[in-house]
Amino acid sequence: MVEIIGIGALNMDRLYLVERIAEPGEEIRVDEVSEQPGGSAANTIVGLARLGIQTGFIGMVGDDADGVRLRLEMENEGVDTQGIGIGPGRTGIAIVLVDRNGERSMYVHSGVNDALSMTPENLSYAKSAKYLHLSSFAGEKQFEMQKSILEESEVRISFAPGMLYAQKGIDALHEIISQTGIIFLNRDEIEMLTGAGYRNGAERLSEIGAAVVVVTLGRDGCYIRTPDAETAVPGYGARVVDTTGAGDAFCAGFLCGHLNGRPLDECGRLGNRVAARCVEVVGARAGLPGAKMR
Repeated sequence: MVEIIGIGALNMDRLYLVERIAEPGEEIRVDEVSEQPGGSAANTIVGLARLGIQTGFIGMVGDDADGVRLRLEMENEGVDTQGIGIGPGRTGIAIVLVDRNGERSMYVHSGVNDALSMTPENLSYAKSAKYLHLSSFAGEKQFEMQKSILEESEVRISFAPGMLYAQKGIDALHEIISQTGIIFLNRDEIEMLTGAGYRNGAERLSEIGAAVVVVTLGRDGCYIRTPDAETAVPGYGARVVDTTGAGDAFCAGFLCGHLNGRPLDECGRLGNRVAARCVEVVGARAGLPGAKMR
């Protein structure tokens, strides 16, 4: 049985390492170029697969070389790909600029991600999992699709809104948050979403109905809140090369611990460890560890 199925965008990440992000009108040398599979929920699902969790994915790729590679890479990681459709057009692309401090900016072309819809087959597949892990789409149609899944399924929800959805504001996400088992945000995202600091923001999300609120704090680790308690888990030291996918890696570690019945503070420590490994390598998946880390 598939334990957790991801639903989100599938992109090919084109990463450019630069000394710093250019100001308008500037020209900056590119030191290194890398092309790797990406997509927030997809990165988390691959991370979980490497940690020994049975995973699947629902998404869309184009009928191009990038689409073939993305599907094949997911299959090679042991992810069940029956929910990944192939549509006419270009596979999603993310152009990622990474500076010398490992910080990044991202430009996304959604491609055929905008064509994903929830077919009866995919809905039945989604209902078969213990958990669904949702991340953001650029298109409004797919956002509404994710909300409709909650109306038709009683599967527990893990939700990583990211910056795209955090920008929508708390009213737009209220319906999903109220039915979420675990919501993951970083410090900037929760402040954007709630208009408050991360502790007060987490309290607000808990009041709406999120069972567990997890805020990643970079080098400072993470903060976890439930309706009854709160805890801070310190981070792990890392030589930061690229922060692309750090939050997705954290989700993989945390969810692995949760699916294996670990206490929340242990889930936080595992999430921090996986994220620390991720940021030491270029790309969202190259540094993801294997099952020994569990």
